[in-house]
Amino acid sequence: MSTILPWFTDGGPLIVPIVLVGVMGLILLIERAWYIASRSRVHALPFTEEVVGRARSGDTEEALRLCADHQAALADLGLVVLRTDSGERDVLRDVASAATISILPPQRRSVRWLTTFTLLLLMLGGLGAIANLHARSAGTLDAVTFALRPIGAALLLALPMVAGTAYVAAETARLAGQLEDFAARLVSALTDGPDVRLGHRT
Repeated sequence: MSTILPWFTDGGPLIVPIVLVGVMGLILLIERAWYIASRSRVHALPFTEEVVGRARSGDTEEALRLCADHQAALADLGLVVLRTDSGERDVLRDVASAATISILPPQRRSVRWLTTFTLLLLMLGGLGAIANLHARSAGTLDAVTFALRPIGAALLLALPMVAGTAYVAAETARLAGQLEDFAARLVSALTDGPDVRLGHRT
């Protein structure tokens, strides 16, 4: 800790922008990780099986109740599709697609923003190293040590950003697959079509 602290307390002119970008990125990361976790609160496969089974047997009221009892993306999609006053396959598919669009694109954009914050951190660290190297005219070793401080600070802040971005991206892809699977099977059940299984996703 005594080695890391000078990176932030005496890291040169660009240490403040590095810290600001890092804090903003971490706040966004925490918010997005919490959001994706809150939208995936149900176990996808058992929930899908139960709702689709109810819909296929004609018990749409019970299927609606099951969806209403959960605060999750799958449940929201189920509510929208089940409440649609149409038995036509194409109409239900369009409704399911529109509901999915309202969920996934914002989450995918957030992944791009998280990646952008990580790249900004690394670039600011490099610029800070160049600025520090020019600012310190003492011995070579002292100048290099001073130049490495913003790089160290940027890398330290970028580490959780890289890991967190990978987690959010993986969970977003998993949620997309669950929504696609659920929508296809629910629409098929409501229109008396064959059970469509796009994959066993948990």
